[in-house]
Amino acid sequence: MTRAFAYLRNTWRSLTSMGTALMLLFLLAAAAIPGALWPQRDVNPTTVAFYIADNPRLGPWLDRLQVFDVFSSIWFTSIYVLLFISLIGCLTPRLIEHARSLRAAPVRSPRNLARLPKYQVVTVSGDPQAVSDAVVAKLRGWRTIRRSSAAGVQISAEKGYLREAGNLLFHFSLLGLLVAVAAGKLFGYEGNVIVIADGGPGFCSAAPAAFDAFRPGATVDGTALYPICLRVNDFDAEFLPSGQATSFAADIVYQADEDLITNTWQSYQLKVNAPLRVGGNRVYLLGHGYAPTFTVTFPDGQTRSQTLQWQPDDLLTLLSSGAMRFDPPAGNYPDPGERRKNQIAIEGLLAPTEQLDGTLLSSAFPALNNPAVAIDIYKGDTGLDSGRPQSIFALDKRMIEQDRLTRMARVNLRLGEETRLEDGTAVRFDAITDFISVQVSYDPAQIWVLVFAITMMAGLLASLIVRRRRVWAKIDRDDDTGVVTMEMGGLARTDNAGWGEEFDRLVTRLVPEHSSLTQTDASTNAAKDAGE
Repeated sequence: MTRAFAYLRNTWRSLTSMGTALMLLFLLAAAAIPGALWPQRDVNPTTVAFYIADNPRLGPWLDRLQVFDVFSSIWFTSIYVLLFISLIGCLTPRLIEHARSLRAAPVRSPRNLARLPKYQVVTVSGDPQAVSDAVVAKLRGWRTIRRSSAAGVQISAEKGYLREAGNLLFHFSLLGLLVAVAAGKLFGYEGNVIVIADGGPGFCSAAPAAFDAFRPGATVDGTALYPICLRVNDFDAEFLPSGQATSFAADIVYQADEDLITNTWQSYQLKVNAPLRVGGNRVYLLGHGYAPTFTVTFPDGQTRSQTLQWQPDDLLTLLSSGAMRFDPPAGNYPDPGERRKNQIAIEGLLAPTEQLDGTLLSSAFPALNNPAVAIDIYKGDTGLDSGRPQSIFALDKRMIEQDRLTRMARVNLRLGEETRLEDGTAVRFDAITDFISVQVSYDPAQIWVLVFAITMMAGLLASLIVRRRRVWAKIDRDDDTGVVTMEMGGLARTDNAGWGEEFDRLVTRLVPEHSSLTQTDASTNAAKDAGE
């Protein structure tokens, strides 16, 4: 039992040492590096899915190691918790010790001040008590204590307690920052959704199902989301001649809180670095792309139109890919099996500014200067009734491989053009609309993250600027000659740089006028000690 207790005690001491805390802080920073190198599922799940698909050997292993979920992984959380425990165990004794030092009186004067690195002797006139009163009055900002004896008066003074206070403030603020970030992960949530502009259906955050991707905190079940509805009236993007975007701005209207009851819409200019803040939620503009509109006219003359976002494959030119699925009109095929065999599907590329290499379509510029599409048109079972989840950006390849979905045509279309299949079905490229990708984020501890970040900086500045200093003065009267002398010694407890000049200035300020000053440095003291 004694050996086990000793082992636990030593383990606790090692864990709560400052060296261990610094090592864990370094490990935490190193563990965050994969979060910057690989896409993260909580930011862009689609990119993660594509990365795993493009790297069939490495991707699944990285997923098992939680590289795509770094900041919620077991290993990152373990380092996080150990750092938290280490800091608490390390800082609590230091806080107690600092509190004791604040209550304690400055230490007594050393017996031989001449042994200190900084030492000066002053011959003064006047009574020792009066001289000590003048010295104490000039030591403003110092903690002083005066001790009188038969031999004279001794003064002890210290300053720089704010240095340790700043150090403790920095570390406790770091603890608070860790707690605030953890609280945000527990009680917050994030959701991503694509909203089509120019008359699109808009979006309401009533439930997690309204989002394309939803990442709840550990305590969030999605039943108490703050309701926000928004629509995008217009989207504007500016590009350099190279195609690089210089600014994004979305003209939106939104409803929240009482606006939902009164059906009042508020206007807002949503920009990349200017999120909408309402009800503790933040709505960020993450990106944008294009949503084409296709109209399918079936042989009996009935039409079906659809506008759906396509995914940008090239972020510089916004060359995008996507797919659409169209059910035949009701009544054309009463038998469900026949209806599934006559569904229409479109899959292909969209170029905002058409550039052709023969018949191969690419995009020359991200703006809608000359939009065109290169599409494959399929007929058959698109898998809408299969019960299997499908990507909105691609058709189910299994349906094509099983010949349940047959390609009927491959064609390039410009805006307003159409093509007709052998059975009389017509497919027309009608329009193209902007869409924006937004993120709704709720973090109840965000303000505390800011507060602790500010106090961390304040504590760090205090610990770097403030210096610990100790000064002693002995004022004695020689009984034979009646001469009053004042010995002064100084010690720099931290950061000795510049202490010599600082001590000289202090002595000059403290000694009375018309006093005789004798300076003794450390080398003189050493010689004196050797002679003794």
